[in-house]
Amino acid sequence: MKIALLGYGKMGKVIERIALERGHEIVLRKDEFNTYDALSAADVAIDFSVPSAAVDNISASFNANVPVVSGTTGWLEHFDEMIALCNEKKGGFISSSNFSLGVNIFFGLNEYLAKIMNQFDSYKVTMEEIHHIHKLDAPSGTAISLAQGVIQNSNYSNWTLDEAKKGEIHIEAKRIGEVPGTHTVNYDSAIDSIEIKHTAHNREGFALGAVIAAEWLAGKQGIFTMKDVLNLQ
Repeated sequence: MKIALLGYGKMGKVIERIALERGHEIVLRKDEFNTYDALSAADVAIDFSVPSAAVDNISASFNANVPVVSGTTGWLEHFDEMIALCNEKKGGFISSSNFSLGVNIFFGLNEYLAKIMNQFDSYKVTMEEIHHIHKLDAPSGTAISLAQGVIQNSNYSNWTLDEAKKGEIHIEAKRIGEVPGTHTVNYDSAIDSIEIKHTAHNREGFALGAVIAAEWLAGKQGIFTMKDVLNLQ
């Protein structure tokens, strides 16, 4: 399979190594210094760039009739626009805040726990996410996905980085050293606490999941999620 890497930073280089190890060919390593000319030769594109470049990368892929897997976060105000373009071009698209296989299992566990805890008003949910100091957006896309998972399965209606009001989930975002990513969901009451936590040890899990998603998406049309890729429905 021929892959275009849209974004060639630390994550892009890890994805490149894993893709090559799995027998794929890299036809484009897109950064700010080159063009999209080779994009049309790809079977699938993988976008791990920065928020300011993501929309251009995704748009270029759809316009070149190349399905795209995007792991960039911080650009979701344009998400509906990209969905519309994908449908217009009959493209293929997977966008996820986190491609780690473990995190996607964690998402499912989070949703299941939220359904249970919604029966007990004595517990208040809060979240914490910790990432490296280079991460540009806060809270992380993964933390937002976790909050949305709770909101969809409970009486909570919103999340906030500020002090939570009634119906809001407080997310504490920390930027420390080179931490790849740690996410904690905590249910606290006056008598006890229940906590679930996912800790990434390195970037390998994110990169492997993105390559697996790209392998699955190649040749497909439509809007998909990691639940489709991993059959977690």
